Parts: sequence; structure tokens; C-alpha cells
Amino acid sequence: MLKDGRIWVAQTSDGRNISILPGMTNRHGLIAGATGTGKTITLKVLAESFSDMGVPVFLADVKGDLAGMARPGADSPDMQERIKRFGLSEAGFSYHSYPTAFWDIFGKKGMPLRTTVSEMGPLLLTRILDLNEIQSQILSIVFKIADDSSLLLIDTKDLKAMLNYVDENSRQYREQYGNIPAASIAAIMRAVTALELNGGDVFFGEPALNISDWFTVDADGKGMINILDSESLIGDTALYSTFLLWMLSELFETLPEVGDLDKPKMVFFFDEAHLLFKDNQKALLDKIEQVVKLIRSKGVGIFFITQNPGDIPDGVLAQLGNRIEHGLRAYTPSDQKAVKSAAESFRVNPGFDTYETIMNLGTGEAVVSFLDEQGMPEISEKVSILPPQSLMGAIDDEVRQQIIKGSILYSKYENAEDPDSAYELLKRKGIEKARDDEKAANDAADNKKAANANKRAVKSVASTITGTIGRQVGKQVGGQFGSFGKTLGGNLGASLGRGILSTLFKI
Repeated sequence: MLKDGRIWVAQTSDGRNISILPGMTNRHGLIAGATGTGKTITLKVLAESFSDMGVPVFLADVKGDLAGMARPGADSPDMQERIKRFGLSEAGFSYHSYPTAFWDIFGKKGMPLRTTVSEMGPLLLTRILDLNEIQSQILSIVFKIADDSSLLLIDTKDLKAMLNYVDENSRQYREQYGNIPAASIAAIMRAVTALELNGGDVFFGEPALNISDWFTVDADGKGMINILDSESLIGDTALYSTFLLWMLSELFETLPEVGDLDKPKMVFFFDEAHLLFKDNQKALLDKIEQVVKLIRSKGVGIFFITQNPGDIPDGVLAQLGNRIEHGLRAYTPSDQKAVKSAAESFRVNPGFDTYETIMNLGTGEAVVSFLDEQGMPEISEKVSILPPQSLMGAIDDEVRQQIIKGSILYSKYENAEDPDSAYELLKRKGIEKARDDEKAANDAADNKKAANANKRAVKSVASTITGTIGRQVGKQVGGQFGSFGKTLGGNLGASLGRGILSTLFKI
């Protein structure tokens, strides 16, 4: 909820309200805690507050329970008790829905969300395809050749056509781009085919997402809450995490510098954040850290949601200024070490032991520390998180479809398009080459046929001439022996003449 221009998140046991300064939310945040400790409720409360202040939000809905934000919350004895305990009635608390847009990479539970192969780029695509270092380098070369040849890579058939083209013409590219092993091309091709079989190919295509479409508010000035259905997507952790990384990169590259604002332009909540960093190459981890560090100047806030703060690399964790730590459980020495590390990341409050408190927090309770006006971490507080105003839980498919088809963006993204790109251009180029080859073959055959005809004509003329000369010489020689000798000499002379001249002129 909003209170006195702040985001009211929680309350201490002695009734003090704990809030986040909107101007400090572009310094990012962390929501951590074991399963069932209340992370999702905290996420909803924050997302609702941002929407109320006109800030668009993006949520990755891994369990399907964030869809309830599209419907008003439901009253219950437990909710009545919490409303009374927090004094929410006096603060204007009411159950209501929020403007929501549903998205789905597979186009089933939301508007289709697409990007192009070129926009994804070789670095992120390497992660989706699970390529090794050499294969990754070859893929980068293929992208470079496509770029240098002005060939657009829109979808997977474009990429496959480009791979085949480079493989067939690898010799001509060797001097400029280096050796391109056929085995590496084949391995990449198999990985692309596997991606298609798993349904990942529908993610690549047109119309690609224009990320500015997420920076919208409704008629009442509330920020749009964009929800990515990730229940099926989370089964392919590489695709899920790579898509989230692509979004960060897209925002970073397209948004202008704005510096520190009174409130963020947009806030992203990445659930199951540990997947972003799992099994990543160093180059990709460095890119994530760089984007998280610099994107705050674009007015974008990012909240990572995960079970343990240790899931986040130190370089990224250091950028997360606003922290909400729900309960952690310590059953092993390793778990105890993780809890201790989480406790030490908070500014000490002499009123309680942070380590012991984190291990004994109940559902909906947390230890929090937010940034003050100077950007410094405030002293940690043990708090209870406020309840959300929207529905806690999922919605039925009929309601979801009504919301999807009622979106002003539905007609823009619903139907896929297949523009002229690498596949079509290379196909035409192949047809033209085949025509040229066929014409060249026909021309060669005609030339050979004409040459043979000329050769036969020359041979015929030469045969006649040499035969005539030889016959005359033979007659004169043979005539000395009478009429029979004259005839025999003429025939022998003709044959001999033709044979000698044929050998001399190779006719």
C-alpha cells in the first residue's frame, strides 16, 4: 500500500510502519526465504504498490498463483484479523483488482511473447542450446557472416538455413573468419532441432516484443502488471533464465539514461532467480552483473526472489540495496553457514539477534532493511508483511482468456508473421544457383555438340582432300604396272593419304 508517498510494506510488533522509498527502488532488492515462508505475498504487496503509483511491473509467475492479481481479494476471518491488526481500514485498504496483461512464450496462457534469433544474439542463444566453447565460437561466426551478408535471422528455420549455407561455403569463409568445422555446425544444428521439438521454436519469430508496450498505465493511472506464465516454461530452466536475461539486456540497450527519479519507470520481479546464475559461462555472468549495476540509471528496479541469498553471486548481491529475508531453515552445518551469511548482510539491530530471528520467523514474518534518503541501509527490523488487496491464488482459464483477448495488445501479437529473411533469401539464392548451374551445363553440352559437329565436318573435308590426293598419286605410281596396278595404287594411295594427314592434324 501507499502511505505518505512511501511503499508501506510491513509493520513491527510495536506498531511502527516500515516502508520503502520509491526513489530508492531502482537500487534493486532481494526477497529470500524457504518454501512457504511468504515470499509470494511480499512480492504481491510490492507489485500492487508500484501499480498504485503508476509504475508498470513485470512478474514471472512460476506457480500460477500471481494471476490472482487480476481479481479482487476475498474476505476471510484471517484477513479481517490482519486488517484490524495493521489498522488497514483507516489507511483505506480495500479489495480490488489490478490492470493485468498475461504473456506466454508458448502462446497458451497469455499473449505470445516472441523475439528474433538476431535480437537474442549468439551469447544468450549458446545458453539455450547448451553449446560448448568451440560450438559457441562457431555460432558467433555464423551470426557475423549473416550480419556481414545483411541476412536477417528471425526464426529457427533462418538459423538452420544459415548453418547449412556456411557449412556448404566454409572454404570461401576460411581466410576471413577462420576454420569452420563441419562437426561443430552439425552439433549446433542438432541442438536447434532439439529446441524446436521441445516447442522452443515458437519463441523466435515476428512480431517480436516491443518492450515499450510494457510501459503502460490504465485509464485510472495504475501501472500495468505484466505477468509471464512460467509454469510450463520453468521445466526448461535454460530457456526460462535466458529469456529473463534477454529482457534485462533489451531494457538496458533500449532505454535512455535518466539518473535517479522520484519513482522507477518500471520494476521487474524475477522468481526462482538462482536459475539465472546456474551453469552460466563467465562471460554471461559478467554481463548480468554489468546490466544489474548499470540499469538503475535507466530508471529500472529489479527484485530477485530466491530461497537463499547465497544463490545470488556476490557481485550481483552487492547491488541489491533493499532486502526482505523471510525464514530460513538450518538442518545441516552448510545450512547454518548460509543463515549466518544472510544475517551478517543486515545492519545490526541491538534489539534482537538476527541469526536466531531468521531461523525462527513464522509465515509472513521477515527481517527487512531498506535504503534511506542517502542510499544507506537502514537498521534491520523484524516485521510482519501486510496482506495483498488482490486475490491470493490462481484464476480459472475462462477469466484468463477474457483478460487476454480484452488487451489492446492482443491483435498486435496474436498472429505470427513470416517476413522475408535468411531462409527465403538463401532459398532463392539456391534456386538461382541451380538455374545457373543447369544453364552452364546445357551451354557446355551445346558447345561440345557444336565442337564435335565441326570436328566431323573438318574430318570429312580433310578425308576427301587427302583421299583424292592420295588416289591421284597412287594411280600415277600404279599406272606403270597396267590398269590393275593403277586401280590398286589409287585405293592404297587414298587410304595412306587419309591416314597420314589424320595423324598429323589429329582429326
